[in-house]
Amino acid sequence: MVEEKDKKVIQIIQGDLPLHPRPFAVAAKKVGFSEEEFIDRVQRLKREGIIRRFGATLRHQEAGFSSNAMVAWQVPEARVDEVGEIIASFREVTHCYHRRPQKDWPYNIYSMVHADSRDACYEIAKKISEAVGVEDYLLLFSEKEFKKTSMEYF
Repeated sequence: MVEEKDKKVIQIIQGDLPLHPRPFAVAAKKVGFSEEEFIDRVQRLKREGIIRRFGATLRHQEAGFSSNAMVAWQVPEARVDEVGEIIASFREVTHCYHRRPQKDWPYNIYSMVHADSRDACYEIAKKISEAVGVEDYLLLFSEKEFKKTSMEYF
C-alpha cells in the first residue's frame, strides 16, 4: 500500500528535478523530509515495484548538443552485460539498454550518443567500438526533438 508520504515523493519525482548539485535535498525540503529519508523512500518504492523505472530525460538541444544518434550494436549475448557497462561508462552516452534482437534486426544493445556534430557522433561510436571490440553497429540520427513529458499519477 502506498502511504501519503510516498505519494508526496512520487508527485515530486514524476516531474523535473531541480537543477541543483543536490536535487534530492531540494525536493525533500519541498515535502518536509530529510534528503536521506527522501532517497530511502524512492529506493524502497523502486525495490517494491511501485516505481518500475526512474530515469533522466535529456533535452539534448536545450543542453547544447546539436547532434545525437542512437547507436544500435550487435553484441554476442554472452558479452551483453560486459559491453553494456563499458558503453554506459562513456561520458557522451546518456542511455544504454539491452533489447532482444528481432528476425530482421540483429541489434541488441542501444546507446544514445550526444555531440556537437554528426561527425563527432561517428567518432565517438568508433572510439566505443574499439573499446568494446564490437564492429557491427549502426548510427541512427535524430532529425527532430519532440516534446518529452512524464506520466503524472498524483
